[in-house]
Amino acid sequence: MGRQVTLFTGQWADLSLEVLAEKAAEFGYDGLELACWGDHMDVEKGATDPAYCQKQLAILEKNGLKCYSISNHLAGQLVCDLNNDSRSDMFAPAECAGDPEKKRAWAVEAMKNTARTAKNLGIKVVNGFTGSSIWHMLYSFPPVSDAMIEDGFKYFAEMWNPILDVYDECGVKFALEVHPTEIAFDIVTSKMALEAIGNREAFGFNFDPSHLHWQMVDPVRFLQEFPDKIYHVHMKDAALQLDGYSGILGSHLNFGKPNRGWDFRSLGHGGVDFEEIIRMLNQINYTGPLSVEWEDCGMDRDHGAIEACEFVKSSDFSPSNVNFDEAFDQ
Repeated sequence: MGRQVTLFTGQWADLSLEVLAEKAAEFGYDGLELACWGDHMDVEKGATDPAYCQKQLAILEKNGLKCYSISNHLAGQLVCDLNNDSRSDMFAPAECAGDPEKKRAWAVEAMKNTARTAKNLGIKVVNGFTGSSIWHMLYSFPPVSDAMIEDGFKYFAEMWNPILDVYDECGVKFALEVHPTEIAFDIVTSKMALEAIGNREAFGFNFDPSHLHWQMVDPVRFLQEFPDKIYHVHMKDAALQLDGYSGILGSHLNFGKPNRGWDFRSLGHGGVDFEEIIRMLNQINYTGPLSVEWEDCGMDRDHGAIEACEFVKSSDFSPSNVNFDEAFDQ
């Protein structure tokens, strides 16, 4: 089919863009989904310096690669996150460390600048996170009222509508990667998020089946529910490893640890049904890139990226333009 296969660079930010672009081309990818950290894309520069954007694109072009989207998950997380512990200090400049509202103010401007950078790059989609002020209320004890949850979605709208105004001005769409710790993490909360912002066109989803699968939410059902809001697609796999010993909450065990109830896997090594996903993407007429987000603690990174590229290309197929039994009438 004509869908391009790209590699998300977030898990490769330890490498320069020069090095990664050369490797990705050798691996067989058609393009890169540039992460807005490391040296891959600086949105403060990109928002005001078209020449910088062209320089980054030239690195890709030299290796026969394209860019269809950029992603700023780290800054996006800080917009609605409580930002009240040291974990989020690493996402913002050092001078913001320890100050929740300083981190938030920086993040809001960074997400606006990400839209401006996308415009200067000539692309139409920014992927990322929103953060959530109510994620810590997931388990309703101490008791959580309906009003508390409603206030969380109102706060999301209050923080993100001004950001999305800039996306509208730039002709760019923001695609939330539906994911635990975000305002939307499943089908129900995705509907609530869309309602909170008036279902505005600038806001949609970066579909990533791995985050749905381990929650036991059907990724194909997600596509059916939001056919007009799938602005980008991540290809990533996950495996449920529930054996009666641990559960889906992870048991405070890091990825790749024995006894963890679920884990991310390289494509084709988990439980996600990618054939049914491709069939549904065809039905909803998604023609954008299929972007590999490679994560697997148990596999060599280069091996996994090569194998994942081959997996996506072999899994993708065009829809039929005929009814198979029409030949009976000939």
